Amino acid sequence: MKRILLLLLVVVCGLTSQAKVQLPRLFQSGMVLQRGTSVPVWGKADPHEKVIIRWNNRQYATVADADGHWRIDLPKMKAGGPYTMMVGDVVLTDVLVGDVWLLSGQSNIDVTIERVYPQYTDEIDHFDNPNVRLFRVQNEANPRGPQDDILPTAINWKPVNKQNAWLFSAVGTFLGLHMQQQTGVPQGIIVNSWGGTPIEAWISADSLQRDYPLAVAKTRLYQNADMVRAQQQANQLADQQWRQLLDERDPGVAQHFTSPDLDDSQWQPVDQYRNDWAKTPQGRGVVGSIWLRQHVTIDRAHALQPARLLLGTLFDADFTYVNGQEVGRTYYQYPPRRYDIPAGLLREGDNVITVRFVNKYGTAHFIQDKPYLLAFGDDRYSQNPMPRDVLPLSTRWLHHPGAQMPPCPSGDVSLQNMATTLYNAVLHPLAPYALSGVVWYQGESNSGNPDPYADLLRKLMGCWRSLWHQPAMPFCIVQLAKYMYPHDAGYKNWLRLRDQQRLVAQEDPYAEAADIFDLGEENDIHPLRKKEVAQRIAAAFSKLITRQ
Repeated sequence: MKRILLLLLVVVCGLTSQAKVQLPRLFQSGMVLQRGTSVPVWGKADPHEKVIIRWNNRQYATVADADGHWRIDLPKMKAGGPYTMMVGDVVLTDVLVGDVWLLSGQSNIDVTIERVYPQYTDEIDHFDNPNVRLFRVQNEANPRGPQDDILPTAINWKPVNKQNAWLFSAVGTFLGLHMQQQTGVPQGIIVNSWGGTPIEAWISADSLQRDYPLAVAKTRLYQNADMVRAQQQANQLADQQWRQLLDERDPGVAQHFTSPDLDDSQWQPVDQYRNDWAKTPQGRGVVGSIWLRQHVTIDRAHALQPARLLLGTLFDADFTYVNGQEVGRTYYQYPPRRYDIPAGLLREGDNVITVRFVNKYGTAHFIQDKPYLLAFGDDRYSQNPMPRDVLPLSTRWLHHPGAQMPPCPSGDVSLQNMATTLYNAVLHPLAPYALSGVVWYQGESNSGNPDPYADLLRKLMGCWRSLWHQPAMPFCIVQLAKYMYPHDAGYKNWLRLRDQQRLVAQEDPYAEAADIFDLGEENDIHPLRKKEVAQRIAAAFSKLITRQ
């Protein structure tokens, strides 16, 4: 009996010694660790389990606490690599040591390399720098409190090349490349941004509770996951029902308005920049669908050739066809419409471009001063400079009503727009991963009420620094770029918020503002010159380093 018990004890001890160590998802092969400072490594194991890290020919050990949490702070390191790190039985390879930057905010951080490709075609085509690594935090919002880890992500410490960077933040990619060229050391870029989100979503509940208790209370209303799931499902079903009814009622679907052979001689000619074609007799924007067609004559030299159709920017959703074949669709207003036309689709003589607008709100329209053209040739993807061989489209279209619809019932739950939800889900789990600095590029969603922004920005910087236990954590605050015209409603608010950003940076010794006003576009909330934005951010961090 004693022998059996002894054998069981040996087996149990053996199993305990082989217990699996769990690392946060930030710790993966290919990662970049911050040089020149102690580097926290943490995770989970069995309670009271001994954890050993083998790194740089040395061992570091600790014991997990009663809840299985453990942490080891590695000593300061110089830039270099690649190295291998062993954490228990987990092996991480191709680890670099250099500088790590965290970029957060909303959609101007989200703007991808794919979106800005026409600005920098040759440079992006030749992207190839294994010393710059990209990590994209997967979007998640959580109203229930701070989380321990983030969701799995597709871009996890990928080296910069055209394929890996294509759907990654353009600002982040260009910042990493610029800093690597400047310093000669590896660069790690962590992006956790979310388009359309207000600053309140990125701040901890503790920081907001005193001055913004109602915002925190509203978030608490959505802590019941079953309720949130039910409302989200109801919203999806309402959207499906609305679109199904729209298609049933739309004469263009049954009568094949996309057909190149359709007789459209009775359609009404309209100018794309006069919105009367998109309004009801009462002057309200048409909710539902609208059809526009344009005939384009293609000569023999361009017939059957591949082309790119540039349709500027449209409001709101569009489904676009060339000679009856769909060439692209976009579901919301901001992305530029760049649709590739395959070889063989364009024919000599008459060709037809058909656009079906679908609007759930507002008034369908074309954005002025955007390119509306067909581009041919090998340089058709470039817009800087514009392609040499282009056929401008006419501003005259043929118009036919689609189907007017009642507003779509909406019970949408946008958790990401509520206070604290992004701090909980995609910020808190990143700490205390060692960083060189933070880029905060946000403000568009708070421009409707700019007055509290300075206070909220101070709270954000304070709670992030507290979370990392780094009161001197450097922040680069990217000010809003030029947008709208002086006569537009909201223009003054935009300027006031920019000034709030400037004031906060000015009063904080560890913050610097990046002024990008001249890089903006009056007619586009997402200006494309993101390489230049990255250069301004780098210059701001250089000032902070000099100041220290």
